[in-house]
Amino acid sequence: MPKIVDAEARRQEVVQAVFRIIASDGLERASLREVAEEAGLAVGSVRHYFASSDELLVFSFASVIYRITGRLEAALPAVEGEAPGSEEQHIAVLNLLGQLLPLDEELAVDACVWMAFRHAARIKPVLQEEAERSHRTIAALVGRLIILLSPGQASDQQALVTEAERLLATMDGLCMHALLHPEWMTAAMCSDVLTAHLRALEAVPVG
Repeated sequence: MPKIVDAEARRQEVVQAVFRIIASDGLERASLREVAEEAGLAVGSVRHYFASSDELLVFSFASVIYRITGRLEAALPAVEGEAPGSEEQHIAVLNLLGQLLPLDEELAVDACVWMAFRHAARIKPVLQEEAERSHRTIAALVGRLIILLSPGQASDQQALVTEAERLLATMDGLCMHALLHPEWMTAAMCSDVLTAHLRALEAVPVG
């Protein structure tokens, strides 16, 4: 009796191969042939699930966004459940924002892949829609976080957008530094930088 292949599971196997290639050798190597070899499949098998390299890359980009935003959404209730300004809330916020940083092997792969796709979207139109979607989704989550930390921002839309972009820029910088200089930008250093940023944000007066 022929073995039944779970199509979604096989797609995810292929996506994991894409992630490994990007993390080790960069996005440029993620062709159908290279991905098939990394996944231990024939090129024809990969084409059964993805008609082209572009389709595979878009699907992989969407997959890493889903993974990252899923972790952020899962961490948000812990922030909402703690008293505003408390040490417990601060720890919960650091845990949430840590989902965007390469603080362990899984997070490092996702951060590297997400960064590579975002950079590639600048010159690859096929990736631009996912790049915009990822920014909007994560910016919205960060906006919710800022309102929790500094309720006075909720009544000023422009101030909220500015603070969200400022925090996102900080996260991007930390992520890039941690990927390029892990011996210097350690988890402890990332925590120190974020703590300084968050304390300044929490000090913004209400109203």
